[in-house]
Amino acid sequence: MYRLTAEGKKYLDKGLPEINLVLYVREKGPTNIKHIQKELDEASVAVNWALRNKWIEMRGGDVHVVQTPQKYDVEDALKLVEKGRAPSDGLLPTLLKRRLVEEVRETLEHRAQKMVGSDIGTLTEDLIKTGAWKQVKLKPYNVEAVGKQIYPGKRQPYFAFLAQIKRKLVELGFKEYRGPSVELEFWNFDALYQPQGHPARDWTQTYSMKTPQGGRLPDRKVVNAVKAAHERGGDTGSTGWGYSWSEERAARLMPRAHDTAITPRLLVSGIEIPGKYFNISRCYRPDIIDATHAVEFDQMGGIVVDRNVTLRHLLGVLKEFATEVTGVKKVKFVPSYFPFTEPSVEAFGYHEELGWIEVGGAGIFRPELTQPLGIKEPVIAWGMGIGRLAMLTYGIKDIRYLFAQDLAWLRKTPVR
Repeated sequence: MYRLTAEGKKYLDKGLPEINLVLYVREKGPTNIKHIQKELDEASVAVNWALRNKWIEMRGGDVHVVQTPQKYDVEDALKLVEKGRAPSDGLLPTLLKRRLVEEVRETLEHRAQKMVGSDIGTLTEDLIKTGAWKQVKLKPYNVEAVGKQIYPGKRQPYFAFLAQIKRKLVELGFKEYRGPSVELEFWNFDALYQPQGHPARDWTQTYSMKTPQGGRLPDRKVVNAVKAAHERGGDTGSTGWGYSWSEERAARLMPRAHDTAITPRLLVSGIEIPGKYFNISRCYRPDIIDATHAVEFDQMGGIVVDRNVTLRHLLGVLKEFATEVTGVKKVKFVPSYFPFTEPSVEAFGYHEELGWIEVGGAGIFRPELTQPLGIKEPVIAWGMGIGRLAMLTYGIKDIRYLFAQDLAWLRKTPVR
């Protein structure tokens, strides 16, 4: 705390010497310094500070006024201290040096004693240390009052949902695998036994790379096996698609169109049998954007490889995942068709406002896919729009809202 000294009080009452000097010379005109020393108290202090402030000039022993101050910060600071307020940090050293104010240190006991007899809403450190809390009157607490809502930092709800899915799948014994976002058509289509004339490979259904347009195909043995499966079925007993397969078309680059594009890479690299694998991948398609479609989206895919897995196992895994992992209450499966699975199904989850939403496709990989990649055991596989599952979990009506900057939604949505 700071208070005025006797000199500070005098200056505040009678005016600061430098101010009085300027007013005197302005009224009398240029005045000799010796005359000023006879007429004004503390003339040396007044001249010193008036010169520092560039209010006066000395010319041949006479004092001339250069500028008359309209407002003086030192005087304002003294008025603040008089009212019990602290001066600014910039002026404090000057006031202390001129001995116009002095520092007063208040003891804990004194601060605490000032509170005795008054109603206190908060126990302070001073009250506790000095024991004065025993002598104060504590205000009653309203235990039913609603406290201030605090919004601590947390993961974005959709990213937290993805992390939860990964954690659940790992707990179920699945291993995660990954692949590049820019992929060869070979892995995205051909290795999945999707013919090169299939409508899904049209430019209106997939994106393609402008630069570079193509990449390098994998091991020649794998390429030849896939080519043979397309043209005549290879060694699978199938007749194939019956066309002349193009390596140039297979070598074209594209942004990954579905998560299943990663799976052939995994099968070729060697897997554990029996084994369970999953991936969560960002995919890209030129869809018409609406409440359930986006041109950039996430898919969750997985496979289970074992000698005795069947479609019944696949449906059981999908239903368990949808109900236990994501919290979807209603699930149904509809027969479908995919070039790389047989039999094939589509899975739907029920949304309270949007009705049944398609969440993904599934099936058993055809031998024309697995055998050229060195896998003889059956493989059940699925790919799901994880964004749509998040819609079902959070009860939102538009997939774009998963990336919204709505602070109210971000704050109130619990991280599962």
